[in-house]
Amino acid sequence: MATTTAAQRREQARIEYDAFLKSCPTNQLLDRISDKWVSLVVSALAPGPLRYSDLGRKIAGVSPKMLTQTLRSLERDGILTRSVTPSVPVRVDYELTPLGSNLALLLTAVKDWAETHFDEVRDARERYDAENADA
Repeated sequence: MATTTAAQRREQARIEYDAFLKSCPTNQLLDRISDKWVSLVVSALAPGPLRYSDLGRKIAGVSPKMLTQTLRSLERDGILTRSVTPSVPVRVDYELTPLGSNLALLLTAVKDWAETHFDEVRDARERYDAENADA
């Protein structure tokens, strides 16, 4: 029996990734990056680093708890970095990593698409609702 190294096993697993399978780690990653707050945080950081308080103001409706959870998960996944500057009060800045900047291209495009096409989607919803009101 041939022995495989850990690197060879990882490469074989990478080749076999299938996001359509619930047990596949890429399925779990898609679940993470398709979250509304993830999309908005990554898009907000695309132009450059922001302080925690600036992110909270820029992203309307996000609670401090949800913002903190989202930022921690993105830091864990290598999407952003957190820098603490000792001061009074403490300054905390967030910045996309190269991996995060790559993801930002996609998520910012989705955000832009939603902003550009919302009127069309709203009209389609209204037509659908009107046609299916008796159903």
